Amino acid sequence: MTANSPTGPQNAVTHDVKESAFLKACRREPVPHTPVWFMRQAGRSLPEYRKVREGTAMLESCMRPELVTEITLQPVRRHKVDAAIYFSDIVVPLKAIGIDLDIKPGVGPVVANPIRSRADLAQLRDLTPDDVSYVTEAIGMLTGELGSTPLIGFAGAPFTLASYLVEGGPSRNHEHTKALMYGDPQLWADLLDRLAEITAAFLKVQIEAGASAVQLFDSWVGALAPADYRRSVMPASAKVFDAVAGYGVPRIHFGVGTGELLGLMGEAGADVVGVDWRVPMDEAARRVGPGKALQGNLDPAVLFSTPGAVEEKAQEVLDAAAGLEGHVFNLGHGVLPTTDPDALTRLVEYVHTRTAR
Repeated sequence: MTANSPTGPQNAVTHDVKESAFLKACRREPVPHTPVWFMRQAGRSLPEYRKVREGTAMLESCMRPELVTEITLQPVRRHKVDAAIYFSDIVVPLKAIGIDLDIKPGVGPVVANPIRSRADLAQLRDLTPDDVSYVTEAIGMLTGELGSTPLIGFAGAPFTLASYLVEGGPSRNHEHTKALMYGDPQLWADLLDRLAEITAAFLKVQIEAGASAVQLFDSWVGALAPADYRRSVMPASAKVFDAVAGYGVPRIHFGVGTGELLGLMGEAGADVVGVDWRVPMDEAARRVGPGKALQGNLDPAVLFSTPGAVEEKAQEVLDAAAGLEGHVFNLGHGVLPTTDPDALTRLVEYVHTRTAR
């Protein structure tokens, strides 16, 4: 069955999972409490994560199903969050199709042969399920362990993947990326279209294995003006969301520094728009418009303050989100590595208690 068939493809999401607070909020249905999960909850700040990953490189750890399963489950056990997010990295599908890259500690993904010309596009072949069989295996293990807790699959959005590929690694100014986007718009469009196909294939593998929602991370897209986003990026993101629409799982779209892009990111096809900490949730709702749930948006740095201050700032988020059609509580970006795990556990409990219906 394909995504274009009248009844749509099926995945392994059970009735209990579909009735979870997280998926209900994504569908803008009444919830027993505001659901909570955290970006980058699966690792970095957890001592048990550091212990289990000791001596294993990041990309290798993403390809070992038993390790992926354990790391994904750790924050669910510890924090009692309402959803798990699959432990991986946005460059995994690029590595899987043979791109020569590595994740260097303290730096991030580094690409050996950056894409700067049409000939370089040949590096980007199609992704097949066999390329990432470890993902299918890990998600099968996870859905068995998680029970009624939903699993979120994810991928990097075409723009952010393109930025890594063109720059050769993380970039502050994205000068090579923007030079290509403005200077050779046809090559840029072809690059993003190819990445959209790879990204869609990667998300389909996760959904068909049992992921009950997916999030598209566009970490660097806040570097763009709205007109550039609409013209040069939105078509590729929309292609990804369209490709998985038939599965009926919620699609979340998140970027950093995207206050000026929130409406457009919703237009691209997301069911849930992620909001960073720079825009209050009620203002974000105004920018996005009706018909979408929102996710966010406590500043991750707040967690370094006193418990009372964390509660106060969390309540500000809840108050601003009180009138939303659907709200998933999250941070406005990922958990910072030196965050006290107990602060996250207390935050989950606070949100659950304060919003119990």
